[in-house]
Amino acid sequence: MQNILVLEDDIQLSDTIKQFLEYSGYMVYPAYDASQAKDILYEQSIDLMLLDVKVPHQNGFEFLQERRDSGDTTPAIFVTSLNAVDDVTQGFDIGCDDYIRKPFALKELLVRVESLIKRHYGTQENYVDLGNSYFFDIKGLFLEKEGKKIALKTKENKLLSLFLKHPNELLTYDAIYEELWDYSESPSQGSLRAYVNTLRNILGKETIETIKHTGYRYVK
Repeated sequence: MQNILVLEDDIQLSDTIKQFLEYSGYMVYPAYDASQAKDILYEQSIDLMLLDVKVPHQNGFEFLQERRDSGDTTPAIFVTSLNAVDDVTQGFDIGCDDYIRKPFALKELLVRVESLIKRHYGTQENYVDLGNSYFFDIKGLFLEKEGKKIALKTKENKLLSLFLKHPNELLTYDAIYEELWDYSESPSQGSLRAYVNTLRNILGKETIETIKHTGYRYVK
């Protein structure tokens, strides 16, 4: 199941979007200001962000700019009443992936969300083909071969999902720790090494490179 952050200070609209997207099979985390959104990003693994611009504490443009400056590549869609050409241009210059003007049809929102998630994962289906009859379900977060699920730990599935989001990119230890371990848990390099070895044994040792003293890279 994909996790979506909705940064929208209109509570009624936020609830409507949440109910609609959850009915469509997504997990939705609503935030009514930028501070709440940052807390959610710290605590949860988010696959897509829906961002209003006029929100408390920090506007949506500044919020996304800060995320992009920190190296966060999570897909983002601005959903806003701002419709001037300069506003749209600014949104894309900052690093958004799509821009929807209010008011909008919920079905249009769903089409944009599904299209962006599929594009981000490099597939037109819910399954990513990993070769050798292995497929990863990007919504259900599980690996299967020839229709049978492969028994993996939750963090191993999360790690594989993270690698698939960032193919051929260096993922530092800190970035992986932040994604796999909750704030109440203590990250373990030994455990991470074991998770990587499990994935290598399944997908091939050459698929995950070790970058000495830094992190790992998934080679697509």
